[in-house]
Amino acid sequence: MSASYGTFGLYRRLLLEARPCWPQVVVLFLLGLAATPLALLLPVPIKITVDSILGSQPLPAFVEWMLPESMPRTVVPLLMFAAGFVIVVGFLTYLQQMLVWVLTTYTGERLVLNLRSKLFLHFQRLSLSYHDAKGSTDSLYRIQYDATGIQYFVIETMLPVLSSLVTVAGTLYVIWLIHWQLAVVALGVCPVLFLLTYSSHKPIRRRWLKVKEIESAAMTVVQEALSALRVVKAFGREEHEDRRFTDRSNLSVRGHTLVALMCAVIGLLVGLTTAVGTAAVLVIGVFHVQSGAVTLGELLVVLAYIAMLFKPLETLSNKFVEVQSALASAERTFTLLDRETDVPERPNARPVARAKGAIAFDNVSFGFGPERPALSGISFAVPAGARVGILGPTGAGKTTLVSLLFRFYDPAAGRILLDGADLRDYRLADLRNQIAIMLQEPVLFSASIADNIAYARPGASQDEVVAAAKAASAHDFITRLPQGYATPVGERGMMLSGGERQRISLARAFLRDAPILILDEPTSSVDVGTETLIMQATEELMRGRTTFMIAHRLGTLKGCDVLLRLEGGRLAEVIRPEAAAAQ
Repeated sequence: MSASYGTFGLYRRLLLEARPCWPQVVVLFLLGLAATPLALLLPVPIKITVDSILGSQPLPAFVEWMLPESMPRTVVPLLMFAAGFVIVVGFLTYLQQMLVWVLTTYTGERLVLNLRSKLFLHFQRLSLSYHDAKGSTDSLYRIQYDATGIQYFVIETMLPVLSSLVTVAGTLYVIWLIHWQLAVVALGVCPVLFLLTYSSHKPIRRRWLKVKEIESAAMTVVQEALSALRVVKAFGREEHEDRRFTDRSNLSVRGHTLVALMCAVIGLLVGLTTAVGTAAVLVIGVFHVQSGAVTLGELLVVLAYIAMLFKPLETLSNKFVEVQSALASAERTFTLLDRETDVPERPNARPVARAKGAIAFDNVSFGFGPERPALSGISFAVPAGARVGILGPTGAGKTTLVSLLFRFYDPAAGRILLDGADLRDYRLADLRNQIAIMLQEPVLFSASIADNIAYARPGASQDEVVAAAKAASAHDFITRLPQGYATPVGERGMMLSGGERQRISLARAFLRDAPILILDEPTSSVDVGTETLIMQATEELMRGRTTFMIAHRLGTLKGCDVLLRLEGGRLAEVIRPEAAAAQ
């Protein structure tokens, strides 16, 4: 479950995350403040026209200061000045709005992008244990939707709140100058507003956390159905999947409605509080007028300013309630960013340029939980360059065993040695650079064939990519494609056949040129002809490399130096064919 974060702790974390965009935020704040004086200038041309052009009143002092002494104070020049004043103020107003709009969009998107990038990188660094338990959709939801909380907090909440505070301070100062007792009465609503917002923020945030979990679960249905669309269609389960999605989405609708109701009730109470405050000022002000403490004009001015005061106070209270959705997203985001990986790198981890490839398992045990043991007491050792076959029924722990070599997981007990040193003593990136892998279902990305081969070694030249493809018996079919090596493979490589995908995966392993090779049943899903081509190329790839080959059939493992037979997560037998033949 997620850790609990205090409200002000979340504020601090969000402000720290926004630090790269602080210059833009400050400019936005100043631009926002410019709206007030521009709005105050809008009526000035009307006053000049009515009082000084059509009437006989003198020009306002600041207007008189702006006009050159040589300019006659007659109707036409003053009218031209008033018209020009309208145009200039209008231009500055729309320019301010345009700048705010563009800078708001840029700053908001930059804030979200920075946080999304940080989340995405962190997700990739978390161990497979986390992703196995959580799935990919929850990660996608947090990156795509929860990360936007920082934009709402900084742009939609913090800046309006700061502007409201400036307005409140200025308005209170003016009211205080007119009549300090009425200012104190107006301030009386502040404790009530504080109690209303403070007592409601935690329940609302908890409800938002629940809503976001429900929305993530609804997205899981979509992701599962689309990724297994062939199965859904084959069994005619489209309507079933739609019902699953609708049922979970209905929970989200109810959750959103409940949150809206809670926020509306708080808004009602806030509005009622400010109305009571206004009424109190009115009643007390009337008594003060009757006693001669203030004039009627002063009371009317104070009431006008009270309206100006309570509006930003309502904004402050409502924003504090509305921001709980963003804070719920921030809490989910920081929960993930603060999560430690289950496969940490030691501070003094040693580098390795190219390992020899000697592997030893020393009483290794591993499980996916207390009730799900996968491997128990595995011990064996193979020299560098050996070919190791791994046999066993489905669920025996074959894939888990080779996953431990990558440190996708760490053993719960025992240790794994590479060239005599514990895997945990090596730098993680260096360790994984020592291993190339071919899976039963090859994984390709939505890019070109050349990009998919070069994924094993970024920066590889085109000649190196072509050489790897030739070694994998893939060059001929690639050159027959309309775009050759630039041909897009489609999502998950679905524009290619299974055998073609497997040969590109093999070319990737050739380009990797790692001292350790893992073959996880690479030919189990291809036809006999393609299997022959792949096995011939694989034979060349295995030469001089420590190789772990997983297979169900013993015939696939001929030529191995050591055979490991797993049963129920235990090493049932170690067979050395050469030793057995000598006997």
